[in-house]
Amino acid sequence: MHYTLHLTESCNLSCKYCYVKQSPQTMTPAITHAAMDLAARSKSNCGIIFFGGEPLLFRDLITDAVAYGEALDQKRQNRFHYKITTNGLLMDDSFLRYSLEHEVFIALSFDGIRAAHDANRVTHSGESTFEITEQRAKALLASRPYAPVLMTVSPNTVRYYAESVGYLFSLGFRYLICSMNYAGAWDEKTLAELKKQYKKLAAFYKEKTLLEEKFYLSPFEVKISSHLLGENYCTERCELGKKQLSVGPDGNIYPCVQFVGEPHFSIGDVWSGIDEEKRWSLYRLNEEEKDECAGCVIQNRCNHHCACLNKQSTGDFRKASPVLCAHERILMPIADALAEELYRKRSAIFIQKQYNDMFPLLSYIEDKIRK
Repeated sequence: MHYTLHLTESCNLSCKYCYVKQSPQTMTPAITHAAMDLAARSKSNCGIIFFGGEPLLFRDLITDAVAYGEALDQKRQNRFHYKITTNGLLMDDSFLRYSLEHEVFIALSFDGIRAAHDANRVTHSGESTFEITEQRAKALLASRPYAPVLMTVSPNTVRYYAESVGYLFSLGFRYLICSMNYAGAWDEKTLAELKKQYKKLAAFYKEKTLLEEKFYLSPFEVKISSHLLGENYCTERCELGKKQLSVGPDGNIYPCVQFVGEPHFSIGDVWSGIDEEKRWSLYRLNEEEKDECAGCVIQNRCNHHCACLNKQSTGDFRKASPVLCAHERILMPIADALAEELYRKRSAIFIQKQYNDMFPLLSYIEDKIRK
């Protein structure tokens, strides 16, 4: 189980695709401790994800939570592990050292080349954040070479998609998570550009794979996995409220980050615990097949059960996103053709990555030996 702690909804960026709702509240140490006490009672390892806005605006709250978790770990068999997603502007060298000392995993939000990044991520006064983000990206990779980068693709930046992936790869990122801004104003023109960009990215993926480069490029990995896993693919997709819960600044618990701040979606609080009946009721509602997806030949490989993105784009977690539908129909045949060609060429690294569950561990050990 993972708990996402919403430290605050404020941020120091003016992001045009920010989905979180504005809230005047800030999480307190007392609420953080209560959330972690609740998580510790699960008798299993638990992930704590610090979320914003920009969580590093409240660095003291993060270090306090980690210290509290480390103290709890001394009293139990299981452990907490920690993750933070940051825009990097406040990620100084001292925090990087702290993250290594206390095993706080860092993911960096960075949208690629200057034109793409600054299109949606500028300061409140409109100033560029590209150069400082690039500097902090280099510092992050120097201390954490396996750190992932989170790149958001919007209608106004889609033409830079392939070039931005290439740029982030050239910086040294090998774990690239590319997410669509499903709430954006996508139209036929931008979706046609998206298809063109995915074809370019397929060529990039093929080239790097045949050169035996090790990397993870989320759009293709996810769709290839959906083919290989077949009916078992459901275990990797969004399952509302089952695997990850979100705690708001007020201490209320929600089944997903997208629902924080909406009282009717609260499934408990950090003091009284989780209302399991309501939790599983929402889960079952989300698992029901959408009317608009009935009879679709790719529904078992599609991410239309993701409550978060459905709510972003349609306002209703039970209604599938038309943008998602268009995206899946664009990406899937390109990914399938790519996988088929690499398999036909008997690419050793492709076959290991896709068919050997031990590949990530074996790859890490191999890298350590080489160093």
